[in-house]
Amino acid sequence: MTGTLASGPALAQDATQAVAEAVAATGVSPESAFIFNTLLFLMTGFLVMFMAAGFAMLEAGMVRKKSVATQCLKNVALFAIAGILYYLIGYSLMYDGVDGGWMGTLAIWSPDDSAAAAGDFAAGYAASSDWFFQMVFVATAASIVSGTVAERIRLWPFLAFVVILTGILYPITGSWQWGGGWLSELGFSDFAGSTLVHSVGGWAALAGALLLGARRGRYGRDGSVTPMPASSLPLATLGTFILWLGWFGFNGGSQLAMGSGADAVKVATIFINTNMAAAGGVIAAMIVCQLVYKKIDLTLVLNGAIGGLVSITAEPLAPSLGASMLIGGIGGVLVVVAVPLLDKLKIDDVVGAIPAHLVCGIWGTLIVPFSNADTSYGTQLTGILAIGLFTFIASFIVWGTLKATIGIRVHEEDEERGVDQAELGMEAYPEFGPSAV
Repeated sequence: MTGTLASGPALAQDATQAVAEAVAATGVSPESAFIFNTLLFLMTGFLVMFMAAGFAMLEAGMVRKKSVATQCLKNVALFAIAGILYYLIGYSLMYDGVDGGWMGTLAIWSPDDSAAAAGDFAAGYAASSDWFFQMVFVATAASIVSGTVAERIRLWPFLAFVVILTGILYPITGSWQWGGGWLSELGFSDFAGSTLVHSVGGWAALAGALLLGARRGRYGRDGSVTPMPASSLPLATLGTFILWLGWFGFNGGSQLAMGSGADAVKVATIFINTNMAAAGGVIAAMIVCQLVYKKIDLTLVLNGAIGGLVSITAEPLAPSLGASMLIGGIGGVLVVVAVPLLDKLKIDDVVGAIPAHLVCGIWGTLIVPFSNADTSYGTQLTGILAIGLFTFIASFIVWGTLKATIGIRVHEEDEERGVDQAELGMEAYPEFGPSAV
């Protein structure tokens, strides 16, 4: 995220200087800028929070009926865990005293808006509004993992991994860039998190999928792939539209300022570029599906939209509308290509999160220099590799430790009857389940 807090994150732009420049250029008072900037964080923050509902609906729609309730529970629980861990550990680890290094400090976060209460608005926006906006991003990374490992993961080991991901792994890599760490000093650029959020979630999901294995019956010994129909494509479509809407907060809020007319124009530009990238992802996925499969797969088109959104997230301000559509369109193509490739490798990704978030996150981050001359392809690749290697290796170790100790996969018979019955003792759709009369 571009922008900064004088009382919080040490990011690329100094808030005090930015406020002073805005006042000098436009005559906007520091208090007015403080209010509008705070409102931007709060309003776009609850849009990003609404993405949690989008992930829940998308995942609930993409899994089989016998796994729907568990996916809903996992998404509610991981959002709660993300908030608690970001308060206890994550925020300070990501932003407190990074100073060009590798991580911040271990400390419980607490807001300090005493200066603003006394009439000094130099901080730029309320500390609490910044924490809320940063926190909802953490939950997004965890949601990506949830969909990939669905239908065969045990609930409590999954949530144990979420604790480590949201409390430690995500904040450490986030500190490298958004906390003013070594990647920020190097010139790496990731405006709203194609790599720092989406690829991090994708790498963590990939490590989990490899150690967990595929769903029972998914892949045959002859290389065949057994279709496992989604429970509700309308629900998955609704989830995608909710994510699309929430992405305006995800990218638009990452401007981190709306206290001047210039900032308002930038936020508007980010909105339309974000929308155009999603549109490009949809149309590109449809065309490729028609050319390759002679039919259009709705699930691939839905992921094409998400792939387009992820692709533009690393730089949603600088490209033109046409370039945004092209960047998102290539993301849509990558999704259609990557999904069958994973099946050939027998990597079972239930919702297609690895293609949409990891593959498109890499693409979106790598293409930033195409429209932003302040960075380079070499620098971008360095950041992608560093964050990818750290997250994958650390996640593999955490997943592996959980697997070796308490186990991460449900028993074969429990998987067969469904994780809803095995883990929760209930069914999302009892009228269609085995208990129906």
